[in-house]
Amino acid sequence: MLYYLFEYLESQFSIPGASVFQFITFRAAAAFILSLLISAIYGKRIINFLRNQQVGETVRDLGLEGQKQKSGTPTMGGIIIILATLIPVILLAKLDNIYVVILLITTVWMGFIGFLDDYIKVFKKDKAGLSGKFKVLGQVGLGLIVGSMLYFHDDVTIKEQLPVEQQIVQKNGRKKVFGEAHKSTKTTVPFFKNNELDYSKALSFLGDGYEKYGWIVFIFITVFIVTGISNGANLTDGIDGLAAGSSAIIVITLAIFAWVSGNIIFADYLDVMYIPKSGEMTVFILAFAGALIGFLWYNTYPAQVFMGDTGSLTIGGIIAVIAIATRKELLLPILAGIFVVENLSVILQVSWFKYTRKKFGEGRRIFRMSPLHHHYQKLSYHESKIVVRFWIVGILLAVFAIVTLKLR
Repeated sequence: MLYYLFEYLESQFSIPGASVFQFITFRAAAAFILSLLISAIYGKRIINFLRNQQVGETVRDLGLEGQKQKSGTPTMGGIIIILATLIPVILLAKLDNIYVVILLITTVWMGFIGFLDDYIKVFKKDKAGLSGKFKVLGQVGLGLIVGSMLYFHDDVTIKEQLPVEQQIVQKNGRKKVFGEAHKSTKTTVPFFKNNELDYSKALSFLGDGYEKYGWIVFIFITVFIVTGISNGANLTDGIDGLAAGSSAIIVITLAIFAWVSGNIIFADYLDVMYIPKSGEMTVFILAFAGALIGFLWYNTYPAQVFMGDTGSLTIGGIIAVIAIATRKELLLPILAGIFVVENLSVILQVSWFKYTRKKFGEGRRIFRMSPLHHHYQKLSYHESKIVVRFWIVGILLAVFAIVTLKLR
């Protein structure tokens, strides 16, 4: 909204300083600060409201140290993250940008699913919450919507670098490095030629014209990633500050990817895929990062509020969609390695338990408890130490994910 207001003021009245709103970097920095202040300052009021409404966490007795003391702590704190993200984005972002629209849809969609789950747990006193099949249905539905919009919308394109012999200096003195914008199912993947992989190649066995069916593979991949990462974030939200802190590290890294991919100069300099109009996502991403960091003020040990599924499902969905939109989704096993490992620990634990029970008549475990952070709690590590060490691993993974862009 402010972007359009200052654009009008500059064009009609030439007000000094109004043009600063044209710069993504300025609006992204302002969004980060505003979201941080909203979540840190008004977060306390929301926590008090949740406490007054007796929206408290019902903690299952898993035999973990300090677990019983957390019973009654306000939950559904993901509302803080969502509001602190949406308000700056509505004020500062270009709301007609397709990438911003997709991220707004993702936030509201996943926030609603998470809210329903928390509502059933808290007010209906059903510890199971929303049925798993309905959660998955919601995640798949979002994946289908996002995948379709990213593939079929006219504004979602990429520009590829021209061969050196075709690069020319134009009349304005600038060098034409990239070709024309076009639709593509290409994505970024390390260790491949040019660090790119075309999903449509998976259908090359169909013969000539297989490219026109590439959308099937692309949408399938989108659904899989949205579902997997949102569940991974949900499982990671088990101890104070773990999900919010790990997510902040991932999101800030994705902000770098979005800004570089949407800036033709840096895309050329760093030799990465140029995605026109994707730089606007930086405003949303930094607003989201600010909201997460502000939320951490109240969520670090000992937590004054839990994000609940309202927050964790939303976080996972947003991270997945940003990665797909910036064509960096195949870096998520590295960048979001914490989520992936937490997910795998549950899958391995359950699968091994069922297999050994069927074969030996007695279920056996790989970990003392899953998800993985509970395993370390069972080993008598204090949860603060577990969280900080997971953050450190997350930072290392983020740095490595950035480095892989140059590994060809």
